[in-house]
Amino acid sequence: ITSFEEYQAIYDKAKADPEAFWAQLAEKELHWFEKWDQVLDWQPPFAKWFVNGKINISYNCLDRHLTPERKDKVALIWEGENGDNRSLTYTELHQEVCQMANAMKELGIKKGDLVGIYMPMIPEAVIAMLACARLGAPHSVVFGGFSAEALKTRLIDAEAKLVITADGSYRKDKIVHLKDEVDQALDDDNVPTVKNVLVVQRTKQDISMVEGRDHWWHELQATVSDDCPAEPLDSEDLLFILYTSGTTGKPKGVVHTTGGYNLYSHITTKWIFDLKDDDIYWCSADVGWITGHSYIVYGPLSNGATVLIYEGAPRASKPDCFWEVIAKYKVTIFYTAPTAIRAFIKMGEDLPKAHDLSSLRLLGTVGEPINPKAWIWYNEVIGGGKCPIVDTWWQTETGGIMI
Repeated sequence: ITSFEEYQAIYDKAKADPEAFWAQLAEKELHWFEKWDQVLDWQPPFAKWFVNGKINISYNCLDRHLTPERKDKVALIWEGENGDNRSLTYTELHQEVCQMANAMKELGIKKGDLVGIYMPMIPEAVIAMLACARLGAPHSVVFGGFSAEALKTRLIDAEAKLVITADGSYRKDKIVHLKDEVDQALDDDNVPTVKNVLVVQRTKQDISMVEGRDHWWHELQATVSDDCPAEPLDSEDLLFILYTSGTTGKPKGVVHTTGGYNLYSHITTKWIFDLKDDDIYWCSADVGWITGHSYIVYGPLSNGATVLIYEGAPRASKPDCFWEVIAKYKVTIFYTAPTAIRAFIKMGEDLPKAHDLSSLRLLGTVGEPINPKAWIWYNEVIGGGKCPIVDTWWQTETGGIMI
């Protein structure tokens, strides 16, 4: 969208005939196994999109990018807090997602079974989400900073059959013992629906593995095929449940289905971040939040982007880690929260100024309203006064950016 006039034309077209507008985009932007019968079934407050259409978001994020031009493009860049790093091309990411989907099948997971994901920010967190979507097994991602009790209540409510976790993660110069929290959540058969736990090796500290229930991901990966065709799912099939914070009572499970969510996360990423083929895109959220679902995983990968994920956080030993990562990987789009920006201001301008941030071309903010002081600092110190800032408003319930 190169001008306000062009934006206005799109807006007017959408307003004049919303159904035709979204149908045209769905056809142009996504792969469908079968076309829908009806664009929108609107029975307020219930909306069903692309009724009877058959689609798979994992296919849209992976398989359709396996063309000669894009298959060797880097899909995922990962930087760990301890300095470990890894890059996966679209071909490699597709292969690992198929392997994890097949490993989940070995553990008895089939379409409709819900999978709990309690992971650090490592590639396997993204792989697990896409593997679930591939099979039509809805996922419920629980932020890795939440307690065993918070994990337990969400697993019980969602009736999870499998939990995917890691032995631990690195955060702020410490090891977070994720597997211990899972053990505590599942203790005394608290969650009787959970039959298996799939464990990714990250920190390699000693953990207890329950015989018959717990399985190492790397051991299963070595035994399964990397061929797993994506399941053609109904547009209205459940893609995921994500729980709102629970600050006003019991956490509420928000449901998002497949077709409408795929199109909305895809098109908002493309338009709002002005996504181009050579961008290195970094949203600093965690996959445990809706921002991570829509703007780390599904939106950017559906567009065939190169996505950066970072395991850690600014910390005493490395307060400038974000700026170091931007300079190292020549990040072009950076999407973060006003809370983080205010913390950066307190750390001083010297830290970002010590790194070359000239690759940045667009900045985003999300999570709460941004105050003028934070906006000005972000604009001048991080963006060098040359980067547009997209300040976005939305929530778990909407699934994607509204304003």
